[in-house]
Amino acid sequence: MSLRHGLLGLINYKPMTGYELNKEFGESLAHFWHVRSQQIYKELDIMEKNGWLISEHVMQREKPNKRVYSITAEGKAEFIDWLSSPEFDIKNAMRGKNAFLMRLGFAGETNNEQALDLLRSFKKECLVNLQKMNDAKEMIARDEGYLSHDIMKYWKLVALHGEIINKARVEWADTAIAILENEE
Repeated sequence: MSLRHGLLGLINYKPMTGYELNKEFGESLAHFWHVRSQQIYKELDIMEKNGWLISEHVMQREKPNKRVYSITAEGKAEFIDWLSSPEFDIKNAMRGKNAFLMRLGFAGETNNEQALDLLRSFKKECLVNLQKMNDAKEMIARDEGYLSHDIMKYWKLVALHGEIINKARVEWADTAIAILENEE
């Protein structure tokens, strides 16, 4: 996924400021795509230059002025082309950089206690992510009146993926911890 396309998808729902996009991204796409605020603003500028977005400067009296972005017909076409692209490689979603697993693979060079600490930290983070998925499901339920049922069912599938993956990770961590503890 390209960050630009994720941002187009969010702006496709409704016009937003960079601040609102950053917040919306943090509550939805950030569960599976890491981004810094600066990247969002950089991409907004590029997308506007590409003609995918237009922005309107809104003057405010008691707050700083803001810039509201809206998707253009060209942006909508680009977004739909991306969604329909046959070149998307699902295998890329399965692969990725995982420094945690690399570290665990080399943990035999340390000691069991250090490896157990690593696994316990991993499990703790998975439990945090599992709670975030529950929070995301609640947010999706709140937004059901705002977006159509057809749109919401896909966000529910994304949250379900996160929930199942994190439950499996917790189960794996428990098993790995038990194996190492039984060797002591």
